[in-house]
Amino acid sequence: MKDIAILSSVRTAIGKGVKGTLKDVRPDTFGAVVVKEAILRAGINSSDVEDVVMGCAMPEAEQGMNVARTIAFLAGLPHSTSAVTVNRFCSSGLHAIADVAKAIHANQYQVGIGGGVESMSLVPMGGHKPSVHPYLMQTYPEAYTPMGITAENVAKKYDISRQAQDEFSVESHRRASLAIKNGWFDDEIVAFDAEVFGEDGIKKTVRFSKDEGPRADTTLAALEKLKTVFDKSGTVTAGNASQISDGAAAAVLMDAKAAKAAQYKIMGYFRGFVTAGVPPEMMGIGPVPAIRKLLGQMGLKIDEIGVFEINEAFAAQVVYSIRELGLDPAKVNPCGGAVALGHPLGCTGARQVATILREMKRRQEKFGVVSMCIGGGMGAAGLIELA
Repeated sequence: MKDIAILSSVRTAIGKGVKGTLKDVRPDTFGAVVVKEAILRAGINSSDVEDVVMGCAMPEAEQGMNVARTIAFLAGLPHSTSAVTVNRFCSSGLHAIADVAKAIHANQYQVGIGGGVESMSLVPMGGHKPSVHPYLMQTYPEAYTPMGITAENVAKKYDISRQAQDEFSVESHRRASLAIKNGWFDDEIVAFDAEVFGEDGIKKTVRFSKDEGPRADTTLAALEKLKTVFDKSGTVTAGNASQISDGAAAAVLMDAKAAKAAQYKIMGYFRGFVTAGVPPEMMGIGPVPAIRKLLGQMGLKIDEIGVFEINEAFAAQVVYSIRELGLDPAKVNPCGGAVALGHPLGCTGARQVATILREMKRRQEKFGVVSMCIGGGMGAAGLIELA
């Protein structure tokens, strides 16, 4: 891939699903917030953007009707800017950014926006009307294995203990809480005024600027008391799984040669993107083949990657990925992950890009990898290079 510059990458703070600040806010509303800010920070004109690609895992109801197009209009983009919504479940946000990078590489256009949005408060997991295919359910029911059960399957097959999962989760909260305390997320988060309904039913305006999931007081003792939620004899609990969340993120990408000619400031470069399939009932192992495939294509070794953002769908699958790939735990999700921050499905991959760019800069690391497991039995991985 030729040089694809990332001019800006921002996100909302992540709201707690169902009971957080964004529970009553339409996803296209806060999706427009990040798109508008991404354009502003990139220093480009709105008319320069030729396409907006937004990931969304449950594109229906308030986030249906090609939500990317709605977001583009709400963000003030002209009708000449096209838009499309893409869905690869948990990797939708990263996939959207990769689609923009590929389009620029193919000379379809010079400037585009990729991102993701999800309101798990307004549109539940599986949507409002889940409907499995009867024949597939009869002949290959593994295709519809519930996410929690896939985590239990990974934990059992690879001997990931309850203690290992809970310890990982405590560390995720510690890291995320430290990042908030130190202001490490401040630059990537776009603060905005959200209209919410109070307990009295009266609408009020709240300044939304801080992730609501991380708990600085989380302890191993507290997590050990939680009951398992998917298998009575299992190990996966609400405390070592990702949180239901709301949020959005967006990035402006541009042909690097044109960006340099126009003297735009470049944050980093999008270097590559791959996906890999795994057994659907073992969904959580997806990052392993995806990362191996990506590094193989890029000619890089594990120890050349300075930071990894591996989505914490479940602690079990990230613990497995770290062990299987031989990663230094200190390099993986140094600012915490979805166990603490939350996992707004379609947004997460784009959120990870915003986070990893800042962390790479803090550490002065050349390469970073964003990866995640994906419902249905897949993994995805993207390579970012610091400018």
